[in-house]
Amino acid sequence: MLSNLDKYKEVLKDLVEKGVALSHAIQYECLPQEFEKEFKKIITKNPEKAFSEFKKDLPSFKDKYQEWYSESKAVIKQLLPHRLEDFIKLYEKPKNRKEITYSNYVIEDCLQGLQVTRGVYKEKVVGPDAAIPQFQQQLNILKAAMRRFESSLFEIRQMVQADLFVSELEAAKDLLKKKFFRAAGAMAGVVLEKHLGQVCENHNVIVKKKDPSINDLNDLLKGNEVIDISQWRFVQHLADLRNLCDHNKKREPKPGEVEDLINGVDKISKTVF
Repeated sequence: MLSNLDKYKEVLKDLVEKGVALSHAIQYECLPQEFEKEFKKIITKNPEKAFSEFKKDLPSFKDKYQEWYSESKAVIKQLLPHRLEDFIKLYEKPKNRKEITYSNYVIEDCLQGLQVTRGVYKEKVVGPDAAIPQFQQQLNILKAAMRRFESSLFEIRQMVQADLFVSELEAAKDLLKKKFFRAAGAMAGVVLEKHLGQVCENHNVIVKKKDPSINDLNDLLKGNEVIDISQWRFVQHLADLRNLCDHNKKREPKPGEVEDLINGVDKISKTVF
């Protein structure tokens, strides 16, 4: 399931990137001189060459928009259904529109090259450039859908992870009842290690070691102020119990120690995120 969600995330990311390229394309197609001027203001080194290369990669707005619109509409329908009508209105011509103004000019007008003029001298009233802010709004709605998806994906990951940890701790408790003390403690230790790793990821804490120990992760979380001293000491105690089960061959872990470890891991997994 997570693999499929990651694929959907990549599809959505690709749509946003295509949307940004189309945003550049419509600006250049409608207002070429202004766009080129603004582009060259940003580029300080060899702006002429940079702009020439940039133009080569620009898509044709009229050729590529419809595909982007259809795919984006489907995504928004799923992720932000309450914004779907807004998204569509920015594209479709209003049914009861009596006159065309800058405020009601839509992307469909732009794709048809519609321009309104007045007077003998054909003074421009509104033209395709009026669709630029309309498309920008569509792109912003899609970006909002991307943020919503990432939030949902995070929530789903947490739920799946939590269910997995509960299952593994239940298995550890079963091993404890059957007096497989070392195995029960080792399994609980693995859950603790995985959970602390996930907490580091949640808080963007960089883990440099390839195979960090519980204490490594615990120290990183304290150093980055994710956990306080009392939590850090409690995890240290759990790490000592885990090491007793995994590494200390001088004596067998006591049932009470293994039970404390399992209960402690359960507590940390429910209170430290």
